[in-house]
Amino acid sequence: MENLATRLEGELVVLEPLTEEHADGLWRAAQAPEIWRWLAHIGGSREYFDRWMAISLTAAREGREGVFATRRRTDGELVGSSRYLNVRPADRVVEIGWTWLNPSAWRSGVNVEAKLLMLEHAFERLGCVRVELKTDARNQRSRAAMEALPARFEGILRKHMIVPDVGVRDSAYFSVIDEEWPGVRANLERRLSRGREGA
Repeated sequence: MENLATRLEGELVVLEPLTEEHADGLWRAAQAPEIWRWLAHIGGSREYFDRWMAISLTAAREGREGVFATRRRTDGELVGSSRYLNVRPADRVVEIGWTWLNPSAWRSGVNVEAKLLMLEHAFERLGCVRVELKTDARNQRSRAAMEALPARFEGILRKHMIVPDVGVRDSAYFSVIDEEWPGVRANLERRLSRGREGA
């Protein structure tokens, strides 16, 4: 799939294809320890973070993943990252994952709009028929966010992976398929509109 990561702009957030220039801003955004309860702790040391950046940039350059830096529009701050991964062009499938946000962006609509932009790009420009999402089965916050899209819960893969700093993980799998996308899109737009009305 070409153009996995291209600049995606909303009213609250801009998703920018990851570059070396994002490193310092993302490092600052990664310093809140509560981000990393269920993910490898890339904010724990600059060496570890730089390794994550290098691996991410290589995956993007080789076209294996589409990696984004998440920038909040209101103040221009970098607040996190997300990506397309596990790309299967022959099956027209991508996964949205490795998503993390600084707590200053939690419950602000940033994640909702970022998911809207990424799903829209996947279904309407990349031609996907299925978008997958997964999370640690114990991560209730992330599971609730996926259910609220709404994505369909498909089950739990037991002892699915070993996550550095977290350990052996069962993964809860969700998906959105192409015929569900119009309803998911309408729901996300409704949620964003309600947020703007309440602002």
